[in-house]
Amino acid sequence: MKTIILFGLVLGALSAAGKVYIAGVGDTVTLECGVNSFKTRLEWSHDELILRFQTNSLPTKGSSAIKLRAKKKGETGMEISNVMESDSGKFTCAADGSVHEHHLIVVSVSVVPSETVKVGADAALECKTNSGVSGQLKPIIEWRKPDGSVQPKPKVELIPVALSDKGAWECIVSHQGEYFTKTVTMNVEVVPTTPTLIKNPKSSDKGNGKNSTAVGGSGHPIQLLGLVWWIWAAIGAGGLVVIILIIVIIVMHKRNKRKKKKFLRMKKTQLSQKPKKYCQCVRQTAAAKPQQGRRREKPPALPRQPLLRE
Repeated sequence: MKTIILFGLVLGALSAAGKVYIAGVGDTVTLECGVNSFKTRLEWSHDELILRFQTNSLPTKGSSAIKLRAKKKGETGMEISNVMESDSGKFTCAADGSVHEHHLIVVSVSVVPSETVKVGADAALECKTNSGVSGQLKPIIEWRKPDGSVQPKPKVELIPVALSDKGAWECIVSHQGEYFTKTVTMNVEVVPTTPTLIKNPKSSDKGNGKNSTAVGGSGHPIQLLGLVWWIWAAIGAGGLVVIILIIVIIVMHKRNKRKKKKFLRMKKTQLSQKPKKYCQCVRQTAAAKPQQGRRREKPPALPRQPLLRE
């Protein structure tokens, strides 16, 4: 009987068959414990305790760095947001003594130098996986090109980049029936080239010493950026006329400005040389003061005449 009990305990302690999860950097992944419910205790660990749930107490968080991005999902699952490469590896879910181990593979995709390149440049697309368990998990990595063909390798080098490389590239990671895809879009730009003017030897007139030029030897007049040469000449002449008009307008404006300043200076000078007029007030002449009473002068005495005697 004891042997049977011990055997049952050992079987209960053994880890149940785990599951492999695949997620990309920055994604959100939900890990399932492997049981639908628990009675007393549920714990999630990743080398260190992440979350603990007990029926008679509040949930607690452990010392793992994942605890800040982890939360309970459903009855026994755990959701991890903003997945990092360091989150890869083994996760343990213990529910009432039943232990279940799962593994998380984290995928990161990079394009060097960038997702926008020019024709003729070099570029590389790499799809890396981090399982956290060296030598145990070996996922299959493939690249699907825009034309639908598949290259079974984690890194694709484009030396040089062709116009056919433009479009959606899909990184495919698979392991034990689990699949993960990550798509990157390559933008391939065509470098504009300057058209080359080619002389047509067949159209040359050696008798009169005149040579006619053509593009590609087709006998057509010279074209630059899709326009005939005389159109470019007309555009150039029109642009020259516009520039001359602008210069004339600027010169006339400055000339008128100088004349105006000169006129103002002359007017100011004339005003400064004009004699000043002062205001003269008209005042009434004061009335003569009445002469005060003066003593009348006595008339001079008459000269005495001698008395005539009879």
